[in-house]
Amino acid sequence: MNEIMGDEKHENMGKDPSEMSLVGHLTELRNRLIYVTIYFIISFILGFVVAQPVVKWLQPRDLENYAFGLADAVMVYMKIAFIISLVLTFPFLLYQIWAFVRPGLKKNEQAIALRFIPAATLLFVLGLGFGYFVLFPMMIQFMVSLSASLGITMMLGINQYFEFMFNILLPIAIIFEMPIVVMFLTRLRILNPLRLRKMRKIAYFILIIIAIVVTPADFVSDMIVTIPLILLYEISVWISSLVYKKQLQEDQEAESRWD
Repeated sequence: MNEIMGDEKHENMGKDPSEMSLVGHLTELRNRLIYVTIYFIISFILGFVVAQPVVKWLQPRDLENYAFGLADAVMVYMKIAFIISLVLTFPFLLYQIWAFVRPGLKKNEQAIALRFIPAATLLFVLGLGFGYFVLFPMMIQFMVSLSASLGITMMLGINQYFEFMFNILLPIAIIFEMPIVVMFLTRLRILNPLRLRKMRKIAYFILIIIAIVVTPADFVSDMIVTIPLILLYEISVWISSLVYKKQLQEDQEAESRWD
């Protein structure tokens, strides 16, 4: 029975996408989600194994660390293991998405889409780095200074510390994916540089609001975060322009062949 199911699976994955049935597509999607889940679980176990030195490296040196609950240490381990597994699984997830949509792409589109994976992974890691080395220290310094100005002695719960850290790092890492998302949507002809330029004022306003929300309430911190976000948007517009010009050339070549 398993051999029959395996043969059917390989047969479905080898067919032309227009010929594959809806059940075949759903079966392939389910299988790829299973692969990602298994990979994530293995990465999570690995992350849990190496969590201790990572926790010691990330925990604050100049502040006392407290555990306010019996499970706090375990929760910290779980959070660190989750972040490690997320970073390790991210490129594998992108590859599975590429493999799923690959039959519906042309040869050159397959190669271009495959190159998105290392770029998207790099941007994700850069987002985590920017959040940890730039934004997060500003937030901690602001909170400590505010507590000191109010005469409040800060007792830092280690679980709350890491939860606060990840609530900052993950959204920033996702925002850093903007150029890749824009490039992909441009390839699909959903976005183009003309539309992005028309949306510039609205986009700037949204990015400024995001920067104000995730930073302390001072102008310098807002600008330190706003400027990279705006640069990311402009890089996205530039990348979209390159893709759009190539699409126009391809369209012109296709029209000339028909004439």
